[in-house]
Parts: sequence; C-alpha cells; structure tokens
Amino acid sequence: MIDLKKTTHEMIKNGTWKFENGIFWQALPSGVVGYNGEDFTFPDHFGKREKKEAEERIRFILGLDTNLEKFYSEIQDSKFAFLVDEFYGLTMPAAPTPYQAIVEVIAQQQISFEFAQKAIYNLVKLIGKRIGDLYLFPEPKDILKLGERIKEAKLGYRGDYILNITQEYVKGNLRLDLWELNEKDATKYLTKFRGIGRWSAELFLMYGLRKNVYPASDLGLRRGIAKIFGLPLKKVTERTVREIIEPYGKWKSLLAFYILCYDRKTEMEVRK
Repeated sequence: MIDLKKTTHEMIKNGTWKFENGIFWQALPSGVVGYNGEDFTFPDHFGKREKKEAEERIRFILGLDTNLEKFYSEIQDSKFAFLVDEFYGLTMPAAPTPYQAIVEVIAQQQISFEFAQKAIYNLVKLIGKRIGDLYLFPEPKDILKLGERIKEAKLGYRGDYILNITQEYVKGNLRLDLWELNEKDATKYLTKFRGIGRWSAELFLMYGLRKNVYPASDLGLRRGIAKIFGLPLKKVTERTVREIIEPYGKWKSLLAFYILCYDRKTEMEVRK
C-alpha cells in the first residue's frame, strides 16, 4: 500500500538517508537501518532493544502506520479526489528527531524547497559524522561549535537563527518534545523564540511531531489550492486555506501535505 519510492521522493535530501534498489536506508546513531516495504534490515550488533527502537524510528520517519485507505475515502468525493491517483501510496515523511526538524524547518524559511535542500545537505556534510556512505545529522553541540563557519553551508540569515535556537535548546530554555501540548499551545510556546514564527512553528509540529496541523500561510499550499480550485493566487489567503482544509478533521495535515506535493510537482513541470 505504501509507496516507498514516492514517499522518499518528497523527503529532504540531506545525506542522512538513501533509497536504493527498493530499500530505504537511514543512518541512526546506532547504525544504518534498512526497510524494503515489508522487512527491516539491522546491523549485526543490534540486540532486541536496538531493533525495537530502530523499527519505531523508521515507522515514524516514513509514516508507516498511516491509514491511507481511510484518508482516500475521506477525499474521494471532493475537489481533491484526483490526488489519490496522482500520489497513491504516498505517506507524509517526518524528521527522525525534533531537533533535526526545527533546524530543517528554519533552513526552509523564505526560500524554495530545492534551495533549502542544498543548504541542509551542506550543513550535514560540513559537520555530520560519516557512517558508511551516509551521514548522521549533526548534534546540537557540533552545530554550536561551527560558529561563523555555519556560513559555509550557505544558509544565509537562517544560519544565525539556527545557532540561536540551538543555543536555547542546549541551555534547556527551548523544549521541542511538545507531545503533550495541543497545536494551539505548542504554536504559542514556540513563537516566543527568535527565529520561529507561526509558519515555522506549524511546519515543525507537522514535520517534527506529526501533529495534525499545517502552515496555512505557506506559499506552496496557497498556490496548490489556487490551482485546484481555479482561483487567482492573491484570492487564496491564509484564512481561505484554513476554511478549505479544516473540515477534513484528523486528515487535514495529510491533505495539506498532498496539496504541497501537487504544487511542487506542477511547478517543476512548468520549469522543464
């Protein structure tokens, strides 16, 4: 049911994972773990506990517990029905850790997804630990050690934001494991910190914690809805986005993700 090729196609190409010969490989601190759609492949030194933890992490990253059939039935009689055929089997990927999520979200501020991917990969390659032909995402302490060298990743002003947020996180001032908070309270908490606006907070909660929220002001989301409903982009405001997506209840974040993927795909086709 889940199409690994489609899901990995929508993941941030940051050097910490690869999809090769039908197998998804993810670098984790304990080793590189593989998943082929049915079975997991673990390093020989893994015991029962390591295997269980790694499997849970991969399931979270790939959204393997997503009930896609239920989601498709919810949108089959709507304007979004065509997205089922367009992206059948696609699940919404998530970051392996909340810290990685907040860094990658900040790196995407006000730039294209393609440009952000390159900058994130630069950062990972600059300071991430090599494990086989992959990298581990940098630890907070390693990113702090970069200091001015973070400019080498070509993150622009976002590099300063990442250093600031990392400093707050390391000091214990910023919590990212906001599992117990609802979306509204979590957004209010996160936006107290320099470098995190509402867009960043909502995308983090969606991508880092799999909360049922979405960045309603996102250009790609607004543009995707404009295309689907045949509306001028300027007519699709943040309020419009929420009015259209909110009725889908527990499926609203996944629907928003599908719309974003549709917009990204159509924009790439235009550039060809």
